[in-house]
Amino acid sequence: MCLRFSLIFLFNLFLFGSSFSKGIKIIKNISYINSDKGTSNLLDIYYPEKTDGKKDVLVFIHGGSWNSGKKDTYWWLGRNFANKNIVEVNISYSISPDTQYPKMAADAASALKWVKNNIGKYGGNSNRIFVMGHSAGGHLAALINSDPQYFHDQNIQNPIYGVILNDGFGLDMYEYLLKAEKNTQTAGFMKTFDGGEEAWKKGSPLTYFDNINNPYLILVGEKTYPAIQIQSKRLYELLVAKRKPVFFKELKNKKHIGMISQMIFRRNKSYQIILDFMSLN
Repeated sequence: MCLRFSLIFLFNLFLFGSSFSKGIKIIKNISYINSDKGTSNLLDIYYPEKTDGKKDVLVFIHGGSWNSGKKDTYWWLGRNFANKNIVEVNISYSISPDTQYPKMAADAASALKWVKNNIGKYGGNSNRIFVMGHSAGGHLAALINSDPQYFHDQNIQNPIYGVILNDGFGLDMYEYLLKAEKNTQTAGFMKTFDGGEEAWKKGSPLTYFDNINNPYLILVGEKTYPAIQIQSKRLYELLVAKRKPVFFKELKNKKHIGMISQMIFRRNKSYQIILDFMSLN
């Protein structure tokens, strides 16, 4: 019964992908760091066949506790956004335990530099690049946007027009590692943020919230982890107090994984929330 269900699910998923590929072009495994021959620094582009005009761009940074996950899992995100007239880019990056958060953030910044320089070839507007991250990907999106060192190292100005945090985790790793109850993932987090309390602070996007000037959309699940709820709301309140452009939306009955997995369905309401945010800014 389980095998039959799995086969039916996979068949339906194949049909789902095929049905929504019409009118879309896909280019996979582009190296955004020319010297890299492996799989850590690659990106996929999903874009409408009609490249007339310049379309908004969305770069997605996957989650996975900084030690897992891959861009290929989110092919449906690329196709769904491309079907909605968005040029969408999924990126991969180095993960723990082989690297720590500074290298991951540097990878993400390198990918954004590539997008800035090349996305016009695919109908994208290089002046309207939005970045969305889920979980640990939200941390990396927020970090490269708020800590200026990462784009400074790329010799470019911050190319991010707006940031979308989809249940972003790790906005204040100093607080989390200092106060949160230890669990099975704590050891992995300590490897990612190796270097003690100073590294925890330097790796926390909330440390640099004063640098934020571009629009933020903060999406949080009603039933997600308490640390995500607390720190996302804190970032929102800090930005409101500074009169920065920020929008906050709690999605009812959603847990952490569900916040991104729900978007496999093209008509999921999260798409409209995100598209409205992009069009209003």
